[in-house]
Amino acid sequence: MTPFGASELVLRPGLSFNAVKVFSATMFADRANLGEKVSAWIAANPQSTVGSMVVTQSSDAAFHCIAITVFYKEPARS
Repeated sequence: MTPFGASELVLRPGLSFNAVKVFSATMFADRANLGEKVSAWIAANPQSTVGSMVVTQSSDAAFHCIAITVFYKEPARS
């Protein structure tokens, strides 16, 4: 269940995760490029399996913030 004002995209149902990465931005240009930042991180980390992502928007009188939280599984370290 996602918090109020959030959307969840489940890519691999049932995949347990052992790591979380949060991308956030408040400035307009940074918010506009946030999806590209997430895509670049996923491409740069092919050893990680993304299970789900939650997109959250929050605002106050002066600022709007977008956060994309990526839940993923990292391989075991040896």
